[in-house]
Amino acid sequence: MIPESLKKELQARVASAITSREAAVDVMKELQRHYGWLTDEAVVEAAELLGLSPLQVEELATFYEMIYRRPVGEKVVHVCDSISCWAMGGETLLAHVAGRLGIKPGGSTADGMFTLLPCACLGMCGDGPAMMIGEALYGRVTPEMVVEILKANPGDACAPPTTKEE
Repeated sequence: MIPESLKKELQARVASAITSREAAVDVMKELQRHYGWLTDEAVVEAAELLGLSPLQVEELATFYEMIYRRPVGEKVVHVCDSISCWAMGGETLLAHVAGRLGIKPGGSTADGMFTLLPCACLGMCGDGPAMMIGEALYGRVTPEMVVEILKANPGDACAPPTTKEE
């Protein structure tokens, strides 16, 4: 259950939107921030706040890849797999990040710190390959930069396993 203060804040955002659907992503992201991911309970809460059915919220949630319908790590690492990033080495970058974290794409580290997800586009086509951790975007990422990027994130007690690639 969301705190009353958050509920009132979200109700105000919905009220200021032209339509409730306009506020849907914002509401889902705030509930996701609160719970760590968009739980089934959060889908129902979002539906009530937005005046939509839970199915309508579910449809929206599953459309956006930055809305997580399953538990994720504290830090979600997105590696762009668009054609632009792929052409600039995105596939190699994804494999390197996976190796560095010791997980496969779609997986989470055992300590719950990181989840690695490929994504369709980060909007950095001119600076590929790109990755994002939380809200921080990184472009022209080389395998050598990955360790520093992982260590640079606030609250990170990151000591990923060493791999033969280093």
